[in-house]
Amino acid sequence: MTLAGALDAVLAALAAISPAEWIAVLFALGYLLLAVRQNAWCWACAIASSAIFLVLFARGGLVMQSALQVFYIAMGAYGWWAWRRGSGEGATLPVARWRSGQHAISIVALLAASAVNGWIVARSQGGWVPYVDAFVAWVSVLATWMVARKVLENWLYWIVVDSVAAALYWTQGFHATAVLFVVYVVIAIKGYFAWRADLVRAPGAAAEGAHG
Repeated sequence: MTLAGALDAVLAALAAISPAEWIAVLFALGYLLLAVRQNAWCWACAIASSAIFLVLFARGGLVMQSALQVFYIAMGAYGWWAWRRGSGEGATLPVARWRSGQHAISIVALLAASAVNGWIVARSQGGWVPYVDAFVAWVSVLATWMVARKVLENWLYWIVVDSVAAALYWTQGFHATAVLFVVYVVIAIKGYFAWRADLVRAPGAAAEGAHG
């Protein structure tokens, strides 16, 4: 395929995107941009985006991505409460870090859950998609929890999973969402350095763990 042909194919794919997917994408982008700024309104955007994606992914046959949106909606409510509540002492919830041991346990658990979950779904659907679908879902679950608790390394998890998700969504016909997740990778890199700078400015707030 020539460069012109490839460009025409991309433009045709983008032109076929439904208004609902564009709206979900805009809300999702708003979520991430506000999350980088540690603005609690990011969670309202997350809930709106997830509600739309829940329907879209269910129609598209992405089982785990549909289930993931239910989790996102619940975490949106929790994240709003946690960020507005702060540290429990009236202060804004500070950025924290996890120990290397916590990350090691999390990564092993994520890979195991993805393999088992993917195998179960693949028994009826076949192919590689269920495994990637499960990996994206389970890593996203953990990373979203880390955002809600303002754990710095959430951005590193997002960089990995958003890269994988972009490829998954593009192959499944969710082209606007795939492009969004490429943008997500760039914003996640920015988010990591922005939160790390906040952590450096307030080292006393960087207590080990995720604030309880």
